[in-house]
Amino acid sequence: KLEYVILIILSTSVDYFTGMAMGRSKILWQKKLFLGLSLTFNLSILFFFKYWNFFTESVQAAFSGIDILSQFPAFNVLLPVGISFYTFQSLSYCIDIYRGDRKPETNFLTFAVFVSFFPQLVAGPIERSTRLIPQFYIKQKFDYDRVTSGLRRMAMGFVKKIVVADHLAPFVTQIYADPQSANGFILCLGTIFFAYQIYCDFSGYSDIAIGAARVLGINLMENFNFPYASKSIREFWQRWHISLSTWFKDYLYIPLGGSRVKLPRQYLNIMTTFILSGLWHGANWTFFFWGALHGFYMVFALATRTLRESLAVSIGLAKRPRAHGAIKIMITYCL
Repeated sequence: KLEYVILIILSTSVDYFTGMAMGRSKILWQKKLFLGLSLTFNLSILFFFKYWNFFTESVQAAFSGIDILSQFPAFNVLLPVGISFYTFQSLSYCIDIYRGDRKPETNFLTFAVFVSFFPQLVAGPIERSTRLIPQFYIKQKFDYDRVTSGLRRMAMGFVKKIVVADHLAPFVTQIYADPQSANGFILCLGTIFFAYQIYCDFSGYSDIAIGAARVLGINLMENFNFPYASKSIREFWQRWHISLSTWFKDYLYIPLGGSRVKLPRQYLNIMTTFILSGLWHGANWTFFFWGALHGFYMVFALATRTLRESLAVSIGLAKRPRAHGAIKIMITYCL
């Protein structure tokens, strides 16, 4: 719809001009003001289109007995395609300028292409301006190997999406539609099918985007790296939806203090990051608890790491480091 085109143009314009203003300003409070304007505008749009109804329904459920808080106007419109992706991509651009990691992009059309680059607009990967924008200025020539490589990557994505994910979906839907009538084996099978359905669906979209961009001479970051081969929950989140995980790490977890604070605060930072990551995936309490559950997994893994390592050594699953090896590591570190 035309309104959604206007929406992305408006968002792009606000971030372009606030970025230019931050680049020209030498005064810190002015930079903070322009950054705040960008954050407020973009997050407000994301909130009203994606989270307003979830918020109002939750408030109404919590205060159902209080008339003054029981009625909120509904915001019944279609969710703009890719709004979560291009909002985060645009926000990272303004934050990078504020931090001094990059200079503002002076060409409005180039910046607009960065925000709305069609291969990854709908489902990512979420790119950084420091990586993507410079590629737009590289003069591209036809390269047979590059084009065929991109087409093969796209084909692999279509196989994941159409052949695997779309064929697993009916079985998953049927099993989860009436779980009471299914036995334990069928429920386990449905859970496994669902795990591979969402992986092939999401990673398939990423493969298509990466392949299409490669055909055009643009290299997008990898978004999935065999996540189900992970040996720990921490490694899983280093392999699953990498562009989003690193976005939350760089623009939320580390600014909150990351691991440079005391353990209770670090645990809180992890929980906050994962809960917001869960809500990013969808405006529903199930996504809230999904994010909280993974946050708890991460906190539990961190809190028990020393105990688990000692236990692994005691039962012979891991070897104790040799003394000369430890000394060698210390010398290398000091040098």
